Amino acid sequence: MHLELRHLRTVRAIHEQGGLARAAEVLNITQSALSHQVKALEEQAGVDLFVRRAKPMRLSPAGMRLLRLAEQVLPLVQATEDEFKGVEAGRIGRLHIAMECHACFDWLLPVLDIFRRTWPEVDLDIRQRLAFGALPALSRQEVDLVISSDPEDLPGIVFQPLFDYSPTLVVSADHPLVAKGFAEPHDLAGETLITYPMDRARLDVFSQFLTPAGVEPARQRTVELTAVSLMLVASGRGVAVMPDWVLRRESANAEIAMLPLTRGGIIRRLYAAVRAEDLSQPYMAHVLRLSRTEPLRMLRGAAA
Repeated sequence: MHLELRHLRTVRAIHEQGGLARAAEVLNITQSALSHQVKALEEQAGVDLFVRRAKPMRLSPAGMRLLRLAEQVLPLVQATEDEFKGVEAGRIGRLHIAMECHACFDWLLPVLDIFRRTWPEVDLDIRQRLAFGALPALSRQEVDLVISSDPEDLPGIVFQPLFDYSPTLVVSADHPLVAKGFAEPHDLAGETLITYPMDRARLDVFSQFLTPAGVEPARQRTVELTAVSLMLVASGRGVAVMPDWVLRRESANAEIAMLPLTRGGIIRRLYAAVRAEDLSQPYMAHVLRLSRTEPLRMLRGAAA
């Protein structure tokens, strides 16, 4: 027996409408075509599917078995069709994010909170375990967006600029460097440097400041939480380099001081790496727009 979805829809429609005429209207076919379809189906099954003498027309025991199948299968088919339509319309999708920037949680989570209110059907996730291999994971389609300050030339990957920031040295308020007003690489040679637990190549203090000058700190200590790092700095247990967006809200903290790296400071740019094919997705365009504007709005609020 060769069953098609139209057969299941026919059985369900006749059961719900109680006759061929009303079922034909619901299915948008002629009563004659529907009658021929039922006859062909019964010939395939080798049994009567309907009790025709009954008013209204009702299903035979064999027909009831097909109805139970229709009630299981057709809602699943409809749900899948609706999902595909949603994907095509850009309402449904996946936005799994990896970050090469530990401190990005500070601005990214508020951005995603705004985003999910507009796109409730987009599956959101942050894949922390992929921080050390974020860009390869993007190419493998394991994630859909990577936050990075180090653009690379990768096939099929586009780096969208978000905003500029300044890596800033934070020291205790009584640190000798406060009088100098800025830091040079050799100033950290005798310091305990507190960093996020990331590869050195992804830490601005090394890639943009210490390593090019051939300078090593006396000791490196890794700490997960920004608040804990700042407490250690305030206690004179070390110094740290953090993005200015992290430190803006600490501007009233009298126990710490913030200094530019080099006299003129260092400016870095943050990017969102996405697959080129995904740029046309409306939800991707929206999250990129939010990621450009909301962090700057938060920074202005913190500075006010």
